[in-house]
Amino acid sequence: MAGNSRRQGAMRKPGTKKGAVVGSGGQRRKGLEGKGPTPKAEDRPKHKAHRAANAAARRDSKSKDRPTNEIVAGRNPVVECLRAQIPATALYVALGIDADDRVADAVRMAADRGISVLEVSRPELDRLTGGAMHQGLGLQVPPFEYAHPDDLLDVETDEPPLIVALDGVTDPRNLGAVIRSAAAFGANGVLLPQRRSAGITAVAWRTSAGTAAKLPVAIATNLTRELREMAGRGLMIVGLDADGTMELDDLTLATSPLVVVVGSEGRGLSRLVREACDATVSIPMSAGVESLNASVAAGVVLAEVARRRRAAGRV
Repeated sequence: MAGNSRRQGAMRKPGTKKGAVVGSGGQRRKGLEGKGPTPKAEDRPKHKAHRAANAAARRDSKSKDRPTNEIVAGRNPVVECLRAQIPATALYVALGIDADDRVADAVRMAADRGISVLEVSRPELDRLTGGAMHQGLGLQVPPFEYAHPDDLLDVETDEPPLIVALDGVTDPRNLGAVIRSAAAFGANGVLLPQRRSAGITAVAWRTSAGTAAKLPVAIATNLTRELREMAGRGLMIVGLDADGTMELDDLTLATSPLVVVVGSEGRGLSRLVREACDATVSIPMSAGVESLNASVAAGVVLAEVARRRRAAGRV
């Protein structure tokens, strides 16, 4: 019956009508104060949801480390890449595309090489190309396979070795343009630092117009150390610098085994790389023009090197 319970904690002290009862004295309630809300399941270390979340995070981390396929977008870039025989795994063609000779050539070359030709909707192609101007065509290329720096010196050529090294060039369009110029003017290959540098992405493929498939592109773990090793093997290291020790017209080193180092778009050559150079060269320009784009500067210097080498060969 209510009020007559003999349970411990439910009995009043003898001789009192009101007051405390035998029990916890509120200690249990106080013990819970200040602990806040119960953590989510994935935040509790012993909960299966926590283990599942950690496993998913590890999978995501590994997937970021793995190179992924790239999509070259645009009719001319796709056709140029197919003509250059770059590795490709699929050609995407937008449904209802207004076909022209470039589209026909792309489909024909892809079919001849056994590359899958897939028709997709325009929204799907927009998604695959990241919103790039694809003109109804996209070419899927596998992750780029970089060469070892030593491979750049193993290229057989009648001219002394010529290597282009990039110091912190982070714009893939500049990278693609430098690769194209290097191929045009007879360079053995292009050397990139492992960190703070653009890599061969779809944008670089597009800008290089497929020449990245013809010219070795190597990765240096430490660019400064690699340049010093090349210097030890007899190559002259020349860096492009607005305040160079010589002007391009005086570059007599052009006919020697040579590494041309191009600095980043903003800060130019880093201090350690500049110290590794045997000389720095500037490009004469009209007053009022501060500097040239990294890829344009590289093209100008490489053209001068090629001219001097041709002239030396005719002597």
